[in-house]
Amino acid sequence: MQSSFWIGILIPFIGTCTGSACVFFLRDQLKAAVQKTLLGFASGVMVAASVWSLLIPAMDLSEPMGKWAFIPAAAGFMLGIGFLLFMDLLIPHLHLNDARPEGRPCGLKKTTMLVLAVTLHNLPEGMAVGVVFAGFLAGNGAISLAGALSLSIGIAIQNFPEGAIISLPLKSEEGGSRGRAFILGMLSGVVEPIGALLTVCAYRFIVPFLPYLLAFAAGAMIYVVVEELIPESAEGEHSNMGTIGFSVGFVMMMILDVALG
Repeated sequence: MQSSFWIGILIPFIGTCTGSACVFFLRDQLKAAVQKTLLGFASGVMVAASVWSLLIPAMDLSEPMGKWAFIPAAAGFMLGIGFLLFMDLLIPHLHLNDARPEGRPCGLKKTTMLVLAVTLHNLPEGMAVGVVFAGFLAGNGAISLAGALSLSIGIAIQNFPEGAIISLPLKSEEGGSRGRAFILGMLSGVVEPIGALLTVCAYRFIVPFLPYLLAFAAGAMIYVVVEELIPESAEGEHSNMGTIGFSVGFVMMMILDVALG
């Protein structure tokens, strides 16, 4: 079980690193249609993971509350939305294909703000993995080891295209330095295993709040999807490719979670 635990914690980060390594094999940035497809795919995975891996277990754990079992899921979800909204307003960052930075004004370099944008995006994913594994370690029947691993695998799969999407533009920003672009892309995913590990270490203390925390992670992930991924995948031409990617990602994550969970 211990090896499965460490694998589950590290799998999403490995997905980011593998995607960032594309900078060594691809000469130019991804074509617009491919990028929109991958953004849509990542959106679909995150939405499905939020529902099947986080919100449904949150309501299952709250079943003793009877008809009020929705309260922890609803409250946690809105808190997760609010938390990411606050972080979005606080942390200076720059989204791809956007010339205007968001967050508090600062003098950071463009590359730094690009990395911060992806790091902000990865934060709820690390929280989600940590909370699910904490629930498993706490012995809650609603969360199995296979279900926790399926969430990690799903996030790792959608982290692969994200790693490529961020590292290739960073190569251009860094004057063609592939190694530096890879390291920056990799660093954007470090927050995931760190956040997951810190959450798991505190699992004994968070058990009473587990339904709220599961829904909190779901809300944070959905915020990223609605605020960033879907608008970017639907902007301009080839928006239908984003829709197709979303459908494939959603169905794939749903199958993965139901089959392994």
